[in-house]
Amino acid sequence: MTIFRFSTITYGGWFTAWLLHQIFDFLHIAISPSDFQALHNIIRKLAHVTEYAMFALLLYGSLRGGKDFAWRARTALLCFAITAGYSLTDEFHQLFVPGRGGSLVDCGIDASGGAFSLLAIYLRHRLFPPKA
Repeated sequence: MTIFRFSTITYGGWFTAWLLHQIFDFLHIAISPSDFQALHNIIRKLAHVTEYAMFALLLYGSLRGGKDFAWRARTALLCFAITAGYSLTDEFHQLFVPGRGGSLVDCGIDASGGAFSLLAIYLRHRLFPPKA
């Protein structure tokens, strides 16, 4: 539900630009318009990565029944498929929101966020195997 809410007009580019301007004004930071736009785009894309990384992580934990975060390739693959699939539906939803637009590039960014958190689970399992 949170991802769906972030896809509404309330959290569009105008809102994050306004918020970033407020932060810069509060901190008395001056930045050129082109640098501001670049930073704004980076922050928005990092938000995509973060929200879908968290989604995949929570999904993985729930599919494991809350028992542990031991690596299971099938569970990870299912989580990735669900995360990437939800990303497609989210971008489709944005096609119908005034001031927003769907983007396959954003789907790729979203999916990479999900893959990142699943990779973190895998690396944790490989580097710190569970004690027998």
